Amino acid sequence: MLAPIIQTENLCHVYSEGTPFEHAALKDVNFAAEKGEFIGIIGHTGSGKSTLVQHLNGLLKPTSGRVLFEGEDIHSSRETTRRIRFRVGLVFQYPEYQLFEETVYKDIAFGPKNMKLSEAEIDRRVRDAARFAGIPEEFLDKSPFELSGGQKRRAAIAGVIAMQPDVLILDEPTAGLDPKGREEIIANITDYHKARNSTIIFITHSMEDIARLADRLVVFNDGQIAMDGTPREVFSRAGELSQIGLDVPAVTRVMKRLRELGLDVDESCFTIEQAEASILRLKEGGVSGHA
Repeated sequence: MLAPIIQTENLCHVYSEGTPFEHAALKDVNFAAEKGEFIGIIGHTGSGKSTLVQHLNGLLKPTSGRVLFEGEDIHSSRETTRRIRFRVGLVFQYPEYQLFEETVYKDIAFGPKNMKLSEAEIDRRVRDAARFAGIPEEFLDKSPFELSGGQKRRAAIAGVIAMQPDVLILDEPTAGLDPKGREEIIANITDYHKARNSTIIFITHSMEDIARLADRLVVFNDGQIAMDGTPREVFSRAGELSQIGLDVPAVTRVMKRLRELGLDVDESCFTIEQAEASILRLKEGGVSGHA
C-alpha cells in the first residue's frame, strides 16, 4: 500500500464546545487518501462529511487529533497551513456564490496570484484551468455575473484547479444543476483527474454519480466512518446503508429485484454498464431461474 498523501489521526471536532449547543461532529476519525485515488464520500446531512473535508485544508482546526499532508501536521505552523491550502483545493457547495472579481479571468487568477507566481505562469494556469473546466476562451473577459448557473459553477471550479492542487475536494459539485450541466461538470472533473493524477475527494448525495466515478467509497454516519471499501463492497451492504438513511444506486435495486423474480443476474451491479453486461451474459446463456 502506498503512503497516504493526506490523512487524519484520531480526528475529533466539537462545535460550540462547553455550551448548551455542543455537538460532536467528528469522533475519532482515521481517514487516509493515496495519491491519484478518486474517493467518494457519502452520508446523510449532518453525518460529518463536510466537517471532515474542511479539516483537510485547514479551514477548521481539530478539537483533538491531527491532519497530516505527506506526513506533516498541517497545523505545525501558520506558514505550513497556508502552504497546504494551495496544495489541497476545496470547492464548496454552490461555489458560484464566491465569485467576486470583475472578469472570469481575474476570478480564476485569484489563487495563483496569492501563490506569488509570475504573470506568465498565472496566465498559463488560468487558460489551462479554463480549458479543463470547459470555459471557452471568449468567456474569460466577461463578468462572471453574465454567465449561466452552470458556467458560473465551472468558473468557480477553474479557480481552484488553477492552483493545481495535489488533492482536489469537491463538496456536492453538481448540486442544483440540470442533467446536462451535471454531466458536463462530472466530465470536466474526470478529465482533470486523468490528466493530473490528482487525488479527488468527491462528496455527493447521488449514488448513481459516485458509483461510476469512485475507486473507493467512504460512508459517514454520526461523525464516524461506517464503511470504507470499493463501490461493489459498499453497495452490497444495502441493508446497512438503508439503516443509516442511505440508498444504493437505482440500477442495483433493479438487479436485486430481477434476482428475486428468479433471473440469474448479478445483483451486485452498481452501474448501467455492469447491469447491461450481466443481462447480456444471461441472454447469451439462455434465460434461466435460480434455486
